Amino acid sequence: MYRLLLIALMLARPLAAQEPVNIRPDMPAVTVETPGGPVEIGRIQDNDNMIGGEWARTSRPCPSFCIQPMTPAPGVTTIGELELLQMLTDPDAVVIDGRIRPEFEAGTIPGAVSVPYTEAADRLDELGCEPDFDGFICEAAAVKTVALFCNGPWCGQSPSAARRMIEAGYPADKIFYYRGGMQVWHMLGFTTVPGR
Repeated sequence: MYRLLLIALMLARPLAAQEPVNIRPDMPAVTVETPGGPVEIGRIQDNDNMIGGEWARTSRPCPSFCIQPMTPAPGVTTIGELELLQMLTDPDAVVIDGRIRPEFEAGTIPGAVSVPYTEAADRLDELGCEPDFDGFICEAAAVKTVALFCNGPWCGQSPSAARRMIEAGYPADKIFYYRGGMQVWHMLGFTTVPGR
C-alpha cells in the first residue's frame, strides 16, 4: 500500500520545466558547413542529461592515457569551445580531428576534417604548404589556421600531430589546440555527427 501511495504522489507532482540550454546567453546554436550540408551545433536540451559510456570513463592507465600538457608545443595556442565554434564558421580555418579514422567515423565535431595524427606531417599540402623535395615549404601567410583535437585531456594524438606538423615546417602560431577534445565536447552536450 505504501508503494502505491508513493507512486501516486510521484505521478501527481508536476515535472520540472526544462530551461533552455544555450551555448552563451546570446547564442543558442551555431550552424557550420560540412560536406553533407549545414549542421546546427547546439547543446542537448534535456536538463537532466548526463554523459555515459566511454566518455564517462575518468581513470585510464598512464601510459598510454597520461594527462597532456596545456600547450603541446611552444607557439601553439590552446583554445576552448567558444573559440573552436568560431573557427568552425571561419572559411579560412580548418578544424582537424587528429584521431585514428575509426574513432572519427564513430562520431566527431560537425565540420571537422579527419587527419589522423600519423598522417599530419605528410598532408601539409592540404593546408597551404608547397611540396618540396625535402618535405614542405610552409610560409605563414599562405597556410591555413588549424585547430587540432582528439579524445580529451588524456589523449596524445592531436598533441603529437601538432609537434609533427611543426617539425615538418608548419608555423606553430597557425596551430590551435582544443585540449578538451571529444570528452569535454560530450560533457557539454554538444552536437556530434558520424565522420565521413
